[in-house]
Amino acid sequence: MLFGKIIVAAAMGGLAAALAQKGIAVFHDGLRPVMPEFLEGRMKRRELALTSFALSFGLVVGYGIPVSLTGALLLIHSVFLATDIIAAFSPSTPVAAAIGALYGGGIAVGLQWIVNLIKMLPVNFLGALGDVGTPIVVAFAVFPALAVGYQYGARKGIYTLLFSLLVRQLVVRFSPIPLGTAKLNINPEGSALVAGMVFLLMYAMREKAGGHEVDTASIFANRVTRIKKNLPYLAVMGALVGIATQLHIVAGDPISLNLVAKGNITDAAIAAFARAIGFIPLVGTTAIATGVYGPVGMTLVFGAALLSPNPVVAGILGAAVIGAEVLFLDVLARFMDRYPGIRRAGEHIRTAMTKVLEIALLVGGMTAGNSMAPGLGFFLVAGVYILNEIAGMPITRMAVGPVAAILVGVAINILKVLGLFIVPVK
Repeated sequence: MLFGKIIVAAAMGGLAAALAQKGIAVFHDGLRPVMPEFLEGRMKRRELALTSFALSFGLVVGYGIPVSLTGALLLIHSVFLATDIIAAFSPSTPVAAAIGALYGGGIAVGLQWIVNLIKMLPVNFLGALGDVGTPIVVAFAVFPALAVGYQYGARKGIYTLLFSLLVRQLVVRFSPIPLGTAKLNINPEGSALVAGMVFLLMYAMREKAGGHEVDTASIFANRVTRIKKNLPYLAVMGALVGIATQLHIVAGDPISLNLVAKGNITDAAIAAFARAIGFIPLVGTTAIATGVYGPVGMTLVFGAALLSPNPVVAGILGAAVIGAEVLFLDVLARFMDRYPGIRRAGEHIRTAMTKVLEIALLVGGMTAGNSMAPGLGFFLVAGVYILNEIAGMPITRMAVGPVAAILVGVAINILKVLGLFIVPVK
């Protein structure tokens, strides 16, 4: 099974690098608007490569890999941000594909090696490291209320939060619900999340263009046509991502990653779909304007794959989801032109999710650190966070919690060897 996972990871990395090298699909949302400058001859490959490296390298080593370690499966950022860099530096598509495949397979093996290495240390902190993701699951349900607050003001944000809270507590009170001889278990956080999203979409749909619609699809018709011409390659990419997600090789975000690690697959799928709502306007708009898509599309592929019963179905659904996204780009453009509130909501959703993740991962890092070393864990994580702020955030805020928790694990092993640390009694 491990060999099969390595093959899937290698194929995914190789194709992603090839598509990025050809300018068909890149993962980093900030790199996508730059691609037309290169594709149309106004930017040299060296400039593109340096831009890609500057945008992505820090996120790979400071965010993607540390978060991957907390759940022992790969956060997709640690794969596709790196393949963006590989593609930008590669002189040809075959070279990019070969290096991308080696990287994809290598990081899948490397993550398992790191996990095995941690288990061999004098103090195995891998179990405690999993606590980094504990606050995420509950805190994530708050983001729709925050998004409403950002877009429509604090009062409507409070209404949304209170409604989400009410729905959550009703589920806690009455779940599981008897259905004949069976019982239906409803997840409280998932219910609160759905309730908040209903409020957000209700507010957003009330904003209309007012008769001054811009036909975005017509303005960028040539670039939309370019994406549609590359549909077969994008569909294969979707299939590989779907298979890798169903096999639990990769996850699309820290929330679903931690839920999958805990075995809560349905909840992970709900979280993945909720997150995708925030990325539909961003990916759709940048794709239409640039003619360059993303290897995971609008991220709906992750939710579809997590609900799949086996890798074959996940692959078919992955290809179908990406294919449908591409075919309906024109429809999406017209819909967002008609309801500008939906386009704006996407931006606020991403902002809200980022804020929630920053806090949840920091609290999770402190919880994990304190579980490894009571008192000392809080001390080190707080110190790393504050020093990172003073230094101008060389590590993104979202990554500080996981990175600091890993540093606590390393520190207690050094102290154990020096005879200065006693393993806490559980």
